Amino acid sequence: MPEGDTVYRAARLLDRHLSGRDLVATDLRVPQHATVDLAGGRVVETVSRGKHLLTRITHGPDAWTLHTHLKMEGAWRVLGLRDRWPRPAHQARVVLTVADEQAVGFSLGIVELLPTADEQSVVGHLGPDLLGPDWDEEEALRRLTADPDREVVEALLDQRNLAGIGNMYAAELCFVAGLHPLSPVAAATDLRRVVRRARQMLDVNKERAVQSTTGNLRERERMWVYRRDRSACRRCGTPVRVAMRGPAERERATYWCPRCQPGPATSVAAATTAG
Repeated sequence: MPEGDTVYRAARLLDRHLSGRDLVATDLRVPQHATVDLAGGRVVETVSRGKHLLTRITHGPDAWTLHTHLKMEGAWRVLGLRDRWPRPAHQARVVLTVADEQAVGFSLGIVELLPTADEQSVVGHLGPDLLGPDWDEEEALRRLTADPDREVVEALLDQRNLAGIGNMYAAELCFVAGLHPLSPVAAATDLRRVVRRARQMLDVNKERAVQSTTGNLRERERMWVYRRDRSACRRCGTPVRVAMRGPAERERATYWCPRCQPGPATSVAAATTAG
């Protein structure tokens, strides 16, 4: 699933090409909104909220928000009116057309149209946004530590705690912090540093298409452990391990170095001794 910085870039793309412009045609290719026509409306802005995209549109006296989510395979592209689409037409879920170009949302996991006044009904559950103007470090820490027995990787991935971390950043953050991803939150003796590093990672990557947590942009050199199972750890040379977890429809890979990131029992013992 795309990370928060990927969604941030998608919002910037839509905002740059559509905001302040009038829609000449719209096509929402989902059953619940198939008959909606927002032609003649004006795009006010597009913003990201964690992994959610909110495109605000005025249409006559009404203010609407197009809420979209990329989920696993979604993407937004802005194309010239005569350009060939990069994906098959049947994958298009939204087409927003202005005078000289169109924004096409392919394979979007969520497409909803709602009054702008009701936006909180779809994003109000989210924790502080790592890339948002509402970022609140103390609130994020409060939410993360509310369940000290929860596995740290699951706490980081829970968008209700802080919004924007996906599987890749969760794995990389655990590595740089020396935390086994399956350790309890209580084992993270400096969770504030983890949260600050999360914000730093997303902020550094939000302006570039190639993500890196190591500072190296070369292929296979960009990550510490993510998708590097059976490769040598960059720090100690121990093979990186991976475990598939969760139900089949939401199965996730968890990556770690068994030497640099001691197992849960070791981590808990170390944290107890240090305390």
